[in-house]
Amino acid sequence: MTTQQHKEHFYPVNVRWTGNLGRGTSNYNDYKRDHEISVPLKSPILASSDPAFKGDKTRHNPEELLVASLSSCHMLWYLHLCSEAGIIVTAYEDDAEGTMVESEDRGGHFTHVMLRPAVKVVAGADITLALQIHEKAHHLCFIANSVNFPVRCEPSIEPA
Repeated sequence: MTTQQHKEHFYPVNVRWTGNLGRGTSNYNDYKRDHEISVPLKSPILASSDPAFKGDKTRHNPEELLVASLSSCHMLWYLHLCSEAGIIVTAYEDDAEGTMVESEDRGGHFTHVMLRPAVKVVAGADITLALQIHEKAHHLCFIANSVNFPVRCEPSIEPA
């Protein structure tokens, strides 16, 4: 009988609200949604809510960070799997998009995220295999495995 071992990972994150204008949350319009996201030994991320919810458009919002996490996780798995398969990637860029819907009964929730990675590989690389690796990367992505909405991928591959 084989027992499967599980590894556990811990991610400490500090989120500190910086939007108190002196009156706290005494009124919905009396405070900013600004906050800082900090992780030990890393630069802070200046964040806010989406401008649709009175946020600062010059700061990242949680919805953007969720889409970025999905895109980043997929990319990192893809690069890892390509290196193991002998596919040499020379460039990778993803114009990812997420769609969130608001409803009275559920608040806001994502309905899907679309990843559109544009990948360049060295001339002579197996393009079919490079495309297939996207499916495996999606299957292994920690973040995609943790969300309750579809994450789709429309990759393009071209020789560098």
